[in-house]
Amino acid sequence: MKFGMNLFLWTDDPTEEKFLPLYERLAAMGFDGIELPIFSPDPEAFATLGRRLDDLGLERTAVTILTPETDAISPDPTTRAAATDSLHAVLDCCEAARCRVLGGPLYAAIGKFSGAGPSSEERARSIDVLREAADYAAARDITLALEFLNRFEIYLLNCAADTAAFADLVNRENLGVHYDTFHAHIEEESATSAIEACTHRLFHVHVSENDRGTPGTGQVHWDETFSALRRANYDGWLTIEAFGHSIPSLAAATKIWRRFFDDEEKLASEGLAFMKRKWRSAGE
Repeated sequence: MKFGMNLFLWTDDPTEEKFLPLYERLAAMGFDGIELPIFSPDPEAFATLGRRLDDLGLERTAVTILTPETDAISPDPTTRAAATDSLHAVLDCCEAARCRVLGGPLYAAIGKFSGAGPSSEERARSIDVLREAADYAAARDITLALEFLNRFEIYLLNCAADTAAFADLVNRENLGVHYDTFHAHIEEESATSAIEACTHRLFHVHVSENDRGTPGTGQVHWDETFSALRRANYDGWLTIEAFGHSIPSLAAATKIWRRFFDDEEKLASEGLAFMKRKWRSAGE
């Protein structure tokens, strides 16, 4: 098991030099790695960051999103081509920084709604884009993990079972499910049944509280979640994802307008201790 910290709590551009002391402190806390948001692809900058993180002994995963301009389910072929180009650019950065997992809602644009549920045509368009992206990723030894989001953020994939079935249709060995406890808390009736439904494709896990604050301080069914992950023999990353309101672009996307914690690094330290404690107790 590896324990990670997503950097959304501080930035949407992890390549900035000013964050290097933070990464040193996260390594000293005991994190195995950090998760890099990749919104502005720059392979050279991410290669430099990867070398710096190697020196700190920090591994890395990555996350990204699609926008209305790069929507994989769009009926416009130019927009779908832009989705492919965007995913390629992000994967080039993953390769440069030696990230082995790219997670997130890689299948459709966040915040774009049709006023109806997903159509068979939209699913087919997304599958075509993802097959190409998965092949591009496989050539670079990168795994893709599709994160289902709650119904208020996206509409193509909202639960674990549907995401696993969708990944089966994409039919690529390096493409699976990204399980996030925040979204599951909203959409799933049972963490146990949700994790069981995607066990065969479970590639990545976000540990995120229901208010996006410190894991363990809210309403997520943590004991059930960790027990289910243990039974699933999950052995990937457990990565904290939390958000503040200090970064306008992220606050607008996550709809967070008030503070749910005292200090970012305290959240990271307490969240890491919580994950390790719960993982250990779930195995006893």
